[in-house]
Amino acid sequence: MVRAGRSTGSPLAAAREAADSDGLEHLARVGLIAYGLVHVLVAWLALQLAWGGGGESADQSGAMATLAESSFGKPLLWILAVGLIALAVWQAAEVLRWRHGWSASGKTRTTALRRSGRALVKAVIYVALAVLAIRYATGSATSSSGSQQQTTAGVFSWPAGQWLVGAAGLVLIGVGAWHVRKGFNKHFLKEIDTTDCSRGAVRLVTRLGQVGFPGKGIALAGVGALLIWAAVTFDPSKARGLDGALRTILDLPFGQILLTLVAVGIAAFGAFCFVRARYPERT
Repeated sequence: MVRAGRSTGSPLAAAREAADSDGLEHLARVGLIAYGLVHVLVAWLALQLAWGGGGESADQSGAMATLAESSFGKPLLWILAVGLIALAVWQAAEVLRWRHGWSASGKTRTTALRRSGRALVKAVIYVALAVLAIRYATGSATSSSGSQQQTTAGVFSWPAGQWLVGAAGLVLIGVGAWHVRKGFNKHFLKEIDTTDCSRGAVRLVTRLGQVGFPGKGIALAGVGALLIWAAVTFDPSKARGLDGALRTILDLPFGQILLTLVAVGIAAFGAFCFVRARYPERT
């Protein structure tokens, strides 16, 4: 994890100091493991879907439901929630860390805004997953597919809502393409410090990233495509989230094979998160 320079005397400095604490760093590592576990469970559900044994939805909701149904699931869900919240706080601290560059010029400002935006998006995702884990731990969760459709229907009622849903779909497709590109050009290696890694560890991290990022990217692009379809048809029922995207892949020619490959990719991304928790981020 990154250690920002410490200072005192202001709420901003206090927030940075709290975010740099060893306790939060360890919790953030737990959060990365939790994030990886969610992806591994989604991959398992996707494999079950591909080969006829599907039960739970093949998405984050199904992963949480799978945990909730196990004998040790609810305590584990609380641990996941705490770790994910710590990850969100860590990403919020990254926004603060790059805040000084917002008023700069040229490349420095561009870098600061890009990294701040990326950290903010990650923080929102981690908070959403933490809330989902808490809802399953307390037994108050509902179907993620139904929630996605209700949200889409609500956005349709806004001015230019149809365009907003379509734009969200395009953004997800873009994020998916970015994940695929990141896997192929191995850009993820620039984000973690592997200086002290053995050759075998570097090879493992590289292979997991090369498989994992494209697999996740394809899944995200599928979700985006369904949102665009919902926008074009003005039908919120078409917005079926990750589970719907994976089922759409299954319906394609050679769908079982394609879905299996995507599931392997998602599992590899989960394993990458496990390994990622071991290494600090580059400054």
